[in-house]
Amino acid sequence: MKELNKWQSAIFVAGGCIMTIGAIGFIIVLDNLDMRRVFSWVYLVGALAFSIMQTQQSYEGTNFVIRRLKRIQGVSSLLFIVAGFLMIDNMWAVSRPLFNNDIDYLNAMGNKWVLALLIGALLEMYTATRISIELKKEKPEENGH
Repeated sequence: MKELNKWQSAIFVAGGCIMTIGAIGFIIVLDNLDMRRVFSWVYLVGALAFSIMQTQQSYEGTNFVIRRLKRIQGVSSLLFIVAGFLMIDNMWAVSRPLFNNDIDYLNAMGNKWVLALLIGALLEMYTATRISIELKKEKPEENGH
């Protein structure tokens, strides 16, 4: 697995922290529309930083399982970014003109970001754990044991 340099690692960790702050802040400040808008953008910036750095961690080996897990991790990253766009749409109603009325809009788009974030987080936890296990299995083979 290609390791990130220290700057990439810092951006990766900061992106994850910023993403978490954005999501928690968005949920906590329910009564302040302006702050929710700010937190939606904070989340998206964190998700982009996290996802971009995660794609920099490429796997150059031949293990099919790790390759598959990295592809699933890419889906997870994409879901984090989709969650950010859905969060922003929730605040700015960008896709509102596509619907006949407010009820249809809210039924289709209201808080769907939570689902995208949840699925992305579950996939991320699964793949991070499994990749770690598979890499440990691979190490003895490299050392000739």
